[in-house]
Amino acid sequence: MTDLFERSLEMTMERTLLQQRRAFQKEPPPTIEQRKERLRRLRTMVIAKRAEIEEAINSDFGNRSRHETAIMELMGVVQSIDYLVRKLPRFMRAERRHVHISHRPGRAYVTYQPLGVVGIMAPWNYPFSLSMIPLATAIAAGNRAMIKPSEFTPRTSELIQRMLAVIYPQDEVSVILGGPEVGAAFSSLAFDHLLFTGSTQVGRKIMRAASDNLVPVTLELGGKSPAVIAKGVMGMQTIQSLAYGKLSNAGQTCVAPDYVLVHEDDVGVFVERFKEAVANFYPNGPTHADYTSIVSARHYDRLIGLLEDARDKGAKVMTIGVRPETASQRSRTLAPTLVLNVSDNMAIMDEEIFGPILPIRTYRAMSDVIDYVNARPRPLALYYFGPDDVDSRSLLSRTTSGNVGVNNTLMHVAQDDLPFGGVGPSGMGAYHGIEGFRAMSHAKGIYVQGRWSLARRLHAPFGRFAEFVLSLTLRRIRGA
Repeated sequence: MTDLFERSLEMTMERTLLQQRRAFQKEPPPTIEQRKERLRRLRTMVIAKRAEIEEAINSDFGNRSRHETAIMELMGVVQSIDYLVRKLPRFMRAERRHVHISHRPGRAYVTYQPLGVVGIMAPWNYPFSLSMIPLATAIAAGNRAMIKPSEFTPRTSELIQRMLAVIYPQDEVSVILGGPEVGAAFSSLAFDHLLFTGSTQVGRKIMRAASDNLVPVTLELGGKSPAVIAKGVMGMQTIQSLAYGKLSNAGQTCVAPDYVLVHEDDVGVFVERFKEAVANFYPNGPTHADYTSIVSARHYDRLIGLLEDARDKGAKVMTIGVRPETASQRSRTLAPTLVLNVSDNMAIMDEEIFGPILPIRTYRAMSDVIDYVNARPRPLALYYFGPDDVDSRSLLSRTTSGNVGVNNTLMHVAQDDLPFGGVGPSGMGAYHGIEGFRAMSHAKGIYVQGRWSLARRLHAPFGRFAEFVLSLTLRRIRGA
């Protein structure tokens, strides 16, 4: 990118931000009905453009199941919009707060007002839903929004730009297209809030760029999310749930189980059951129509490199569900793969995988699992399969992760009323639920003084009354 073109693009983004901010300042905060109407416009467009969205994502990936896109992207967007429309009256209602007796009969309450302009940086793995759900949240909170979708899914990004231009004016919602240089410039803009979904490595750069303008950030990152299977819990429902979480979108999911911890006595059974689950899901192997390709040659090569590194260091790499006569018929398709005998010096146990590769690590006692998880960066999700017992409660109370799924994978993300976010290296802040609405709002505390209160007499010149109130209050504190 030339310096001239880069500067021109930066000026365009700055003008758009200024245009949106002026429009925000000129108009009063949108009413509940205005917010609902803007959300319903988005919902109508998503449903009307279903076939185009599915086709664009399929083209970007090389192959992406239309049903997978409809279930994991479009359904999630529509459900999130419906949830926000339904909950807006409660979210927007002022909250009463406690007033100390010395300040009564004053009133204290909190109102949630729009921040202004929210920046949204979306990733490539779920390019539609991870653009639209943050957008819906920003609209529900009364904001305007600028979106930077991923350059790795260009057809989807262009479709998003065309769709939103039809239903929103530029000073309400705008979409910025471009590569990493554009993304870097976008993250440096003086937004009122910036939401980024992507890798931890890039998240650090986003936070540094935002800090120059003191822009608050929500970072939805990733990490190595473990799945823990209790000893003897090897039923097909468990294994199918694990396989579903690992193989949906060919593992290109931020909350996919990154590795599995299996009791050392259960490894053989696990492998056989996993093979059976894969055969049920994809009877034609990795060329099945519902099996997604890897998004780019670069990402495919990275995954192959992880497998080669693990094999060179002593791991057993086991490909599942391959038919030799069909395995090479689709480019950038990586078959479901198990990796046994893994060790921590392998790249596959250090990097987030983001593919259909599942390392298996064994344990002897739940205390070993807890120690292993706690010795590593805090993950975006943790999954546990097993009964509600002392071991499970110990695992959940003594480990820290963004969210938890018990006897399921991925489903916590679909719960609109739960906050979704990471902790430490896996993220900062959360959206979904009321937490998302509040992340994109300013909580303004308001105190309204009554005509009379004790506090009005606590000023110079101080006298006996001030001493009485002080002694009474401090005595109460001391005896609390």
